[in-house]
Amino acid sequence: MAKPGPALITAACTALGALLLGSLPASAAPPGPHDPRPVREGAGREQAAPVPSGPSAARLGAWAPTGEPAAVPGASPRREGGYPRRTVLAAPPVDPADASIKLGLAPYHALAPRLNALQRLGDRVSVEVAGRSARGHELYLVTVTAPESAAQAREQERMRERIENAPAAAAKDPRIKAAYKTPVFINNNIHGNEWEGTDAALELIEELARATDRETAGLLATTRVHLNVTANPDGRIAGTRANGNGFDLNRDFVTASQPETRAMRRIAVERQPAVMLDLHGYVNGTLIEPTTPPHGENYEYDLFLKNAYANALGMEKAVNGLGYTAAKDGVEPAVIPFRDWPEGWDDWPPIFTPQYMPFQGTVASHTVEFPMTVNNAAYESLPVAELRRRSAVNVDIAGAAMRATLDYTYRNRSSVIADQIETFRRGAAGEAQRPVSPETVPGVPGIGPEDVYTTTFPRGYVIPAGRSQRSSVAAARLVDHLIANDVRVGRAVDGSYVVDMRQPKRGMANVILAEGRDISADVSAMYDISGWSLGLLWGATVRKVTEGPLPLVVRPVRAAAPTGSVAPSGDLLLRLDDPGELAAVNALLARGVTVRRTADGSALVPGSARRVARELADRFGVVFRATGQRGGAPLERTRVAASATAGELAALRGMGFEVVPVSARTLNEGFDWSTADVLFVSRGLEYGELTPAAREALRAGGAGVVAVGPEGAAFNAAAGFLEVTAVEGDGDANGVVRVRNAGGAITGGAPGYSFVYSPVWFTGLGAGVRAEQLYGTDAPLVSGHWRGARTDGRGGPADAAGRASVVGGTAAHGAPVVLFGTDPLFRDHPKGVFAQVGRALLSR
Repeated sequence: MAKPGPALITAACTALGALLLGSLPASAAPPGPHDPRPVREGAGREQAAPVPSGPSAARLGAWAPTGEPAAVPGASPRREGGYPRRTVLAAPPVDPADASIKLGLAPYHALAPRLNALQRLGDRVSVEVAGRSARGHELYLVTVTAPESAAQAREQERMRERIENAPAAAAKDPRIKAAYKTPVFINNNIHGNEWEGTDAALELIEELARATDRETAGLLATTRVHLNVTANPDGRIAGTRANGNGFDLNRDFVTASQPETRAMRRIAVERQPAVMLDLHGYVNGTLIEPTTPPHGENYEYDLFLKNAYANALGMEKAVNGLGYTAAKDGVEPAVIPFRDWPEGWDDWPPIFTPQYMPFQGTVASHTVEFPMTVNNAAYESLPVAELRRRSAVNVDIAGAAMRATLDYTYRNRSSVIADQIETFRRGAAGEAQRPVSPETVPGVPGIGPEDVYTTTFPRGYVIPAGRSQRSSVAAARLVDHLIANDVRVGRAVDGSYVVDMRQPKRGMANVILAEGRDISADVSAMYDISGWSLGLLWGATVRKVTEGPLPLVVRPVRAAAPTGSVAPSGDLLLRLDDPGELAAVNALLARGVTVRRTADGSALVPGSARRVARELADRFGVVFRATGQRGGAPLERTRVAASATAGELAALRGMGFEVVPVSARTLNEGFDWSTADVLFVSRGLEYGELTPAAREALRAGGAGVVAVGPEGAAFNAAAGFLEVTAVEGDGDANGVVRVRNAGGAITGGAPGYSFVYSPVWFTGLGAGVRAEQLYGTDAPLVSGHWRGARTDGRGGPADAAGRASVVGGTAAHGAPVVLFGTDPLFRDHPKGVFAQVGRALLSR
């Protein structure tokens, strides 16, 4: 019998759900209290990275640097040839400890054999290796579509490129209207312990491969369905939210520090999906975006909301139509935050997969959260039978959302493609955005002024460059990042880089380069970060051009020009303003080169080390300048014991420091302080947890201390290292802030901006305590969300204005101590601020 097409599968699943679940006792899933506005997992300040020990250490492995693994054959999707594009996948070794097995779901080691079998079912299924995870597991990209010859595939690529690069012409192209296949992207398991999207995807692939009905044939003739089978195999295997480097991948878009995120970015750029799903858990009832305000101000939100809301309604109908109930199954009805909640689940920052995708042309992208919790405490405490029942429900619901999305795309193909073209056309033409309203987005109820978020795009941005610029390495890094995100960059006669904002992906350019916006007055609370700006925080000089002509561009840029150089004679000066420069100086110290420090924190390198300097200039892109300075204290290799987040550990290692994670347990067990020179504390370590012996060992060892944020300040207060009073702002406050640097060894040459999450400032500075940096005296918050306390209004940015944000001094036991009230290593956002921490670590 023929398989049902996408429009009919939902009805079939309703009956199947009744058959599978009708015999289950109601007591198998007692419904709990339904919180209509759940707290998002992963919100708030980052947690300390675990310190591997015992059996878990063998399973998780040592913390690794976050760089892209070495290239492997087939590690990027092919863009040539027709479909199917078959890959015989090598099956990884069987892992009986894979966390998926307990839930009755597919373990990672079973995916390759199953995908190989699915490719043999016919001529619709292709599998490619899109990249590798942090721990080297292959990322499987499946494409399901009707067969294409090589010539037909080339034509599809030409049409895709025309849609992006010549959208005005594409809008009138009859061939695109008739023959272009709508790209749909379904992303699964980006949080490793939210498993079920993978299994629903496997079922969907098989259904589409086997179906013989006309409707499925029509769908695949007009659609390419791309499925990232598991975006986070490391986490799937280990049962962790994060990847093998400890990073939450669904907070990593726009910065793209992780290999898995970069693989998804490549898929977005190269496949240009018009519709996208990102499958998650667990919110009961099933949460289906679009979101509450505030909405990202760089979107063409009228086009996006039109499609996202309509598709959400279809998914809601399909999910509710499965027949699950609160009384029988513990499943609440689906919710659509845009319609059902006033705030608290926003699409403001571009750090989440569905919030990133519109900048690559997606006109409907959704987080879908299936309802039945099976991770964390539930995974450990519930009976296996109950866990498997819940997982089966989640697979069913995920599949219903996928099928409804394919149905929406198929039935609205012409308008979906037209809206993607219009998104690009507005950008290329430099047209103003259309604010959402009942008139601009008819059929979407409840649109009000609280949903209107637009921006005024500048004419362009100019990024000065050249080896004479102190920020040349930062400029090159920013330019390469823009290009990796498919932003067009040109080179001017004077060597500057120019971003003309009359380009199809202007929203992508602006979300990277703009300073952002203070939204503190708009909503009472935010889902995650509210302010970001790689233009302000990555260390480059970025000049916004609001009107008038841009510098003459003489050529497009495919990659930033090399920046590394070494003066031909004399001793050398290496500024320590960039993480690359810290990495270079640590590499010099590791090779035994004598390096001295100047009063402003720069490094003096003897001319005799010129050969090594040339090698490091090439590797890190740094500039060794000629200098006549002499003297200065010698720098020494710094070994760091750190209680920190995974992102902070990666940043410290990226600057070339030797880092060993520690905890109260490891310190209390008799940590050998002869192996570490500085204790870095930001998360997960309280002084009160240390035994008297551990406290004495810390002091006797003479280690310096660098402490960050509220927990770092509390550690200092309990230990009595520096005489200061730490004042905490709102714990959820975050964003980009203005600062004034005192100069000297720690903040000399630092940018005038930093980043805060749970900001702290310091008052009552005792004798010998120096303010290294102050919050700006006038409106320190540039962009983000920072209010005072709800009771008395205190703790807001006005109270922090002019107060010390970074302080330093010497503790009574003779060791240097530096306290940061900012969050200078937050994820990968403030790269231009990383060096302040590196300088502090070298100040022992």
